[in-house]
Amino acid sequence: MASSGRKENMIPIAKFIEGVPYGQEKKRGNTTGLKEWSKAIREQTGDMSKVSVTCKLEVEFVLPEDKFPTDYPYGPDLDNLLKRFLDALNATIFESVKGKDSCVVSLSATKRKACKGEKTGARFRISGANID
Repeated sequence: MASSGRKENMIPIAKFIEGVPYGQEKKRGNTTGLKEWSKAIREQTGDMSKVSVTCKLEVEFVLPEDKFPTDYPYGPDLDNLLKRFLDALNATIFESVKGKDSCVVSLSATKRKACKGEKTGARFRISGANID
């Protein structure tokens, strides 16, 4: 892989965003939850550091039990959860970087059911990609 000739380090950014995660599309149930989740992401990351270089993103979605109905026992599609999450970060953490969320060059994502009494939302960490 060709080197860009520059090495830029970034301080890791990490946070738990409280709320009920929603994917890109909603066909049943609480259809207003889509906008509420996007708003929660923007509000809870608006004052955080901005990304200016390529980065690595790790995210864990902690979902309420009702996101795992009997006809969808594995919960919502992970790619749809990521799409809404990344689109919301484009208005905050990724707002200053060229290409917005295309600066994410490495991605790790998981989803799971919240334990009893545990808050739902998304725990994420953004760090330098360390690529040349």
